[in-house]
Amino acid sequence: MPQVAEAPTTREGGKVIYTAKIHTTGGRENGAAYSSDGHLDVKLSLPGLGRAGTNPEQLLAAGWSACFESAIGVTARKKRIALPADLAIDAEVDLHLSDDGYSLSARLNVSLPGLERDVAQALVDEAHQICPYSKATRGNIDVAITLV
Repeated sequence: MPQVAEAPTTREGGKVIYTAKIHTTGGRENGAAYSSDGHLDVKLSLPGLGRAGTNPEQLLAAGWSACFESAIGVTARKKRIALPADLAIDAEVDLHLSDDGYSLSARLNVSLPGLERDVAQALVDEAHQICPYSKATRGNIDVAITLV
């Protein structure tokens, strides 16, 4: 991987606790991306063409839903609420094309079976406030988070 400037150890948002380092070549059409630690090594392709590989929208959906589930866990621990073992999130990220160019929208459909609906909704609402992906996308793309 090419050498780049070192990441800062602190920034306006606080101490940097982790930096993901990914090297990408070839773009979304016929590319590849891999991480500096070797844990990620994926082929990239355009959605809907049937080629081998994933696409940036799938990667965003996977990362955001995993992070959001962790944020629910943080919120639940703080409130001393036991989460169901079958907690699940179905994430959908849409790629749009309009006269202004490309844009994204997203939906997170959260399942917290066995919890009272108002308790589950409170966990989802607070998770949306603390999840780093939710913070990064807030006000930038249309997002719907639904308790199912």
